Amino acid sequence: MIMELEDWLIDIIVCPKCRASLRADDAASELVCTGCALAYPVRDNIPVLLVDEARQS
Repeated sequence: MIMELEDWLIDIIVCPKCRASLRADDAASELVCTGCALAYPVRDNIPVLLVDEARQS
């Protein structure tokens, strides 16, 4: 499944743990933090930005 997130959304959201920017990983349907490397799932094109739901990438 390909994520359909708008570029402006990815530009403004940040990692809730360390406040670093996120990059899209379309293959895994995740947003990956460029700082602490946590990977947040994207379900039904909605980012789940909960640290408890994230995995270490």
